[in-house]
Amino acid sequence: LGIFNQSPSIYEVLIGSQPIQEVIIPSFMPFLNVLPSNINLVGAEIEMVDMENREMLLKDRLAGISSDYDYIIIDCPPSLSLLTLNALSASNSVLIPVQCEYFALEGLGQLLNTIKIVKQNFNPKLAIEGVLLTMFDSRLRLSQQVSEEVRKYFGEKVFQTIIHRNVRLSEAPSYGKPILLYDAVSSGARNYIALASEILERNGTLKKVVPHE
Repeated sequence: LGIFNQSPSIYEVLIGSQPIQEVIIPSFMPFLNVLPSNINLVGAEIEMVDMENREMLLKDRLAGISSDYDYIIIDCPPSLSLLTLNALSASNSVLIPVQCEYFALEGLGQLLNTIKIVKQNFNPKLAIEGVLLTMFDSRLRLSQQVSEEVRKYFGEKVFQTIIHRNVRLSEAPSYGKPILLYDAVSSGARNYIALASEILERNGTLKKVVPHE
């Protein structure tokens, strides 16, 4: 996206030293703005821990700009930390990615418990948008087993779209590009286009293009 080591960042927004409107920056795609992060976010929790309503800081900061956007997507850290609690407290729904690997299901139970706690204490309207199977390799029996277990437990909450293992997906971040700009015809790009369409269709916001006759 052409955004590197940006300062100020979401760190300054969370601790209250910068208003969110002054930190959001446009990307080179006209439909996408970014509230960037940087390495300073690592220490944010230490400063947030003594702040009032610490679990609701992100929700409060987003309140002033949420009506400006159709979707606000929050990329969470993999750990179940105070930052993740803030993201869940601020969200309408959560998309749960599940890698089709051996230990994936172990962490899933802990995440579901965290979502339950957030709903009980901070955000009763939080819903599971869907469960996304990722790093799927059709050659491996393990991938099939994880897929079967996840679909058995979550049923229709599991997206029909599956993100398959793809070399181009792995390469794209090192070039500082999203997959659609790095290799739009790769299987990884097609998977994510299908996912976006499925999410929009679930929410009733998918616009169908009607060709001119």
